[in-house]
Amino acid sequence: MLTEGSPAPKFSLAADDGSTVTLDAMKGKRVVLYFYPKDDTSGCTKEACEFRDSFPRFARNDAVILGVSPDDVKSHVKFKEKYQLPFTLLADTKHEVAERYGVWKEKTLYGKKHMGVERTTFIIDEHGRIAKVFARVKPEGHAAEVEKALRGEG
Repeated sequence: MLTEGSPAPKFSLAADDGSTVTLDAMKGKRVVLYFYPKDDTSGCTKEACEFRDSFPRFARNDAVILGVSPDDVKSHVKFKEKYQLPFTLLADTKHEVAERYGVWKEKTLYGKKHMGVERTTFIIDEHGRIAKVFARVKPEGHAAEVEKALRGEG
């Protein structure tokens, strides 16, 4: 797992709008990079909708929100449209970025082990360094927690 103060691993991923988003292009901005397991599942939908509902406040805090999951662009487009998400979703289909950020982990579901994304959020500062790590995130109330950290309150 990455620690606060360390350089954020660079990435280049396909976005829901067909563009490619890179960390280098975000220089000078604060980035909320949140990794989630799967589009249109209960916890992931709750988390995305909380970020959606808080979106204007994130913009006022000069923060860009980027959601990352192993789902493909087509899945992201459907998820974004269904819930009217105003931020960018990135497709990490080969989970290379999740691995670089240390969030691709062994998980257990119904007694079976499999590899998947451990819900984690990183705040990356204007200089490309990890400012804050939220590990093993619980979706409910998470957007507010991230917002407080951006304001320097947590």
